[in-house]
Amino acid sequence: MTASQRYPIPAGRFRAEIEVERSRFIATVQPVTSTAEAQAFIASIKTEFPDANHNCWAYLVGPPENTDQVGLSDDGEPHGAAGKPMLIALQYSGLGDTAVVVSRYFGGIKLGKGGMVKAYTAAVKTALEQLSRAERVAWIKFIATFDYALVTPFERRLAEFETEILDMDYGEKVVCRLRLPEEHREDFCRMFDDLSAGQGQLRLLD
Repeated sequence: MTASQRYPIPAGRFRAEIEVERSRFIATVQPVTSTAEAQAFIASIKTEFPDANHNCWAYLVGPPENTDQVGLSDDGEPHGAAGKPMLIALQYSGLGDTAVVVSRYFGGIKLGKGGMVKAYTAAVKTALEQLSRAERVAWIKFIATFDYALVTPFERRLAEFETEILDMDYGEKVVCRLRLPEEHREDFCRMFDDLSAGQGQLRLLD
């Protein structure tokens, strides 16, 4: 198993709010699978909080260690005071495929750049520590064709590879459509070949 094949993500949209020197910092987090999806999420939060003084954001698409698809914005705050610390907090969270927007309502007391860095970091960390997590798994699908005699021994081995049966058709032979995590692909194919003594067929679906 590698980090690029399986990693934690937010289970869904989550929101947390903190107050710092009368300013409200509302952090909204969402799982995303592309930069386009991240930008659409950011746009939706800006629409939801049009009267916020700032809607700062950061996102990371891919596994937690990925730096190829990241984005950030200070949205009018001093350069480096919001987007960068938000992205850093996101990168250190261990989550992948995540976008976060912090909507700030100014409370009348200036925080200074250092204070803003701390506040935006705290807002993101508060949300990331409280949200429920799910797992991103790279799934692949196969169609397996084999003799009836193999049904029971085949089904007994599926749990080893976290394999899910999607459907089974009982015709001249058994035709089973299934899915499993990509990381188990080679071991599963080897098991199937051994079990069927090379007589079964596996076809990878797109």
